[in-house]
Amino acid sequence: MSKIYFASQNQNKIKEISSVLPVGIELMGIDAVTSEELEETGETLEENAVQKAVFVADKTGESAFADDTGLEIEALNGAPGVISARYAGEQKNAADNCAKVLKELTGIANRKAQFRTVIALIRNGEQHLFEGIVNGSIITEPRGEKGFGYDPIFVPDGSEKTFAEMTLEEKNQWSHRARAVKKLLDYLNQQ
Repeated sequence: MSKIYFASQNQNKIKEISSVLPVGIELMGIDAVTSEELEETGETLEENAVQKAVFVADKTGESAFADDTGLEIEALNGAPGVISARYAGEQKNAADNCAKVLKELTGIANRKAQFRTVIALIRNGEQHLFEGIVNGSIITEPRGEKGFGYDPIFVPDGSEKTFAEMTLEEKNQWSHRARAVKKLLDYLNQQ
């Protein structure tokens, strides 16, 4: 397979995933396919990833994959989870989302959290799911200028740095998305 469509309009995700793909696989964005906003009306990460991948596969007639990612915080019963991007409102503002999480965790000792990514691949009419998880904790104030989303407040277990303090190469050694993409690539390489 030389090209595959990635059903995302998030340029940060496209950059992250492109950086872990091997030479010979071209990641095609969906800009050429549609300018419509991709819907995420599922109640789970899995449902959202499948919804987006099916949409692009149907539009292109080609293989397509999509991801959905959530930050799941133990003390908040798994929130923000599937609504991570819209946690502080429909404006999808990362700084607002981080601020809301930090406010809700004020005075709470348990800061355990995980990032979970689910990738859905639609290939030859078949659906395949791949999951990547990284455990860590939420710090008390944002650190770092890199990354996106909740990266400034999340430190993966075994690191002193937030994702926002890491280079893209460093983040890919830890990240949930890189782990899910590796599983996707392992599957594609076996085909």
